[in-house]
Amino acid sequence: MKKTTTFTKLLMFTLVFFGLTSCSDDDDAAQVIDNEPTTFEIIADSPDHTVLEQALIENGLNQALNDGTYTVFAPTDEAFGNVDISALSAEQLNNILLNHVVEGAAESADLSNDYLETLATESISGNDNNLSLYVNVDSGVVLNGVSSVTTADISASNGVVHIVDAVIPIPDITTFAVADPNFENLEVALTRDDQPDFVGTLSAMSSPAPFTVFAPTNNAFAQLLETTEFESLADVPTDLLTEILNYHVIAEDFVSSSDLTSGEVTTLAGTITIDAENAIITDANGRTINIEVTDVNTSNGVIHAINMVILPEIEATPTTFEVIADSPDHTILEQLLVETGLDVALNDGTYTVFAPTDDAFAGIDASTLSEDELTNILLNHVVNETVLSTELMTDYYSTLATENFSGNNNTLSLYVNTSNGVNLNGMSSVSVPDNEASNGVVHVVDGVLTIPDITTFAIADPNFSTLLEALTRGDQPEYTTTLSDFNPPAPFTVFAPTNAAFTELIDELDGVNSLDDIGAELLTSTLNSHVIADMNVTSGNLPTGNVGTLEGDIFIDAASATITDANGRTIQIILEMTDIQTGNGVIHAVDTVILPDLGLDVNVVEMTIDNSGASAYFVSSISGNENVTPLNENNSSWTLTEGSRYVLTVTNSNSHPFSLRNSNDDELISQSSEGTFENDPDVNFQSDGNQISFTLTPQLAAELNNYSCTIHSGMTGTISVQ
Repeated sequence: MKKTTTFTKLLMFTLVFFGLTSCSDDDDAAQVIDNEPTTFEIIADSPDHTVLEQALIENGLNQALNDGTYTVFAPTDEAFGNVDISALSAEQLNNILLNHVVEGAAESADLSNDYLETLATESISGNDNNLSLYVNVDSGVVLNGVSSVTTADISASNGVVHIVDAVIPIPDITTFAVADPNFENLEVALTRDDQPDFVGTLSAMSSPAPFTVFAPTNNAFAQLLETTEFESLADVPTDLLTEILNYHVIAEDFVSSSDLTSGEVTTLAGTITIDAENAIITDANGRTINIEVTDVNTSNGVIHAINMVILPEIEATPTTFEVIADSPDHTILEQLLVETGLDVALNDGTYTVFAPTDDAFAGIDASTLSEDELTNILLNHVVNETVLSTELMTDYYSTLATENFSGNNNTLSLYVNTSNGVNLNGMSSVSVPDNEASNGVVHVVDGVLTIPDITTFAIADPNFSTLLEALTRGDQPEYTTTLSDFNPPAPFTVFAPTNAAFTELIDELDGVNSLDDIGAELLTSTLNSHVIADMNVTSGNLPTGNVGTLEGDIFIDAASATITDANGRTIQIILEMTDIQTGNGVIHAVDTVILPDLGLDVNVVEMTIDNSGASAYFVSSISGNENVTPLNENNSSWTLTEGSRYVLTVTNSNSHPFSLRNSNDDELISQSSEGTFENDPDVNFQSDGNQISFTLTPQLAAELNNYSCTIHSGMTGTISVQ
């Protein structure tokens, strides 16, 4: 087609040129002649546009396209193959032809994803509004989703012609819902299988046409899903979706933007309010919607694009406080929340509220509590997230209440037990779950959750039932009184052994078959070994080093979350059960019972250390129950055990003095100089001629890195500790 057009232009140029040279010899009045064809002439000169040419002539549009400035989208003869022109009235054909003409010259580079105004008009309103044409340039140039430009930018003296592969029919409302990708979600909603025949209705020319449609964009639908419980349009119930869509359609009226008036307007579903001056719609819920694109004109109505979906009146979901305030069984809780100002807080944020009934407050004299105390008790019923009853697990949750000992305002723990219903801290049960709110959920409970103390969770958590048995044994001090007190020596940090830890202890101790077999004095000392007084030490603040308990020192390694007791036994802090925060202290569960010094026999390992001249040490014999290292291997790696005592006999120690060192090669124990641990009574370092002995304490183990000769640096090997 481009070649044909070029040839035509050259032919015309040649004819004009020779016509000029063969004219009269009178050249005195030379003229400038515009030899570029008009938009109609381009069409008339094209062998592929005979149908279009004839139709333009028959409708008298040929002359119009020789004047003015136009962009013409010219369908080929093949494009007219699907159109029965004979079935159209002259007026209908004329309008279809004008639907391909835009005033002004728009080359393909000037086109964008937008609406143009054609010379075609609608007749349904009586105002002859020009019809819109949607241009999509995402992949070539597509018009109203039905016709594509195949040859662009054929320049004319009065505009430009673009050849297209299909006739562009007169558009209706559905045309642009399909063609404009900004309305993809609207199209999905309109064509959902369970919906009325919206497509049939909105493409009709008969009553209730014409329509004024406020069309939500894709972003409008996305915003709807973000602010509702629906994950996709498919989740919106049938009746609700129908009502929503009907709220966007005004029937029997073609209301251009200039004709919009302020006030109430009736849609197919109900009334909306329009502020014409500010281009704002207010729906039945008081939501304000902006009109963003106006006057997309079709043959049977007009479309105005909007930034939000218009919704029918939806009963507002109450907030967590409103759920409580609306309940006749929660008048006391409502009053207390108002008095403490927590009613405002519970209207914002996202919460799970365990709401005690009026009956639950029967045993609570709120008048004896300060405002801070009352506020903290109320906050002890609030978790800072939405947790439905089906999502609750047997576990610890954090409430909004805080302890006031540490100065860090650590939030208090709440123990939830779901083994039989939902029980809280062993003192309150959920009676009516899952009263959903706009900002969370309310579970009605039958007891007030007072501020927990250390004993609360020893009683509530079945993992500590053996510990509770030990604490309350008749021959023991009043542990429950002490550990429930908020006065000194509170606060407490308690390392709480689980039931499994006590089971292992009974297996470990000789002659002990049950907790009852442990003597009163030993049990008291054992329990005291688990309690640090006057400190609320959370897991993030655990120190590394010796820490004093009510019984004596234990060694804590914060990095590995382990405790070493006076017998060298290693106890693991259970990371999943740390920071159980109470009002008078904090609990960390441990997997082994901490024991006081029982004078237990220490494992002794004897080793003979030989040498290969000045180049290497090797171990020639080991006596004991540890496989420290392979025998007779030069500078072998050793694995020592924390808590064991080692007796080392070093051959030729005068020539090859032996030492234990840290990673900086500082001497910890040495045969030739004084190491940093040699005066530690727990290490109990002994040196006698060629022989040295020591106990591998947790502190020494933490630093130990290698063994080495103090004279010959090549005589060395690594040490690891288990």
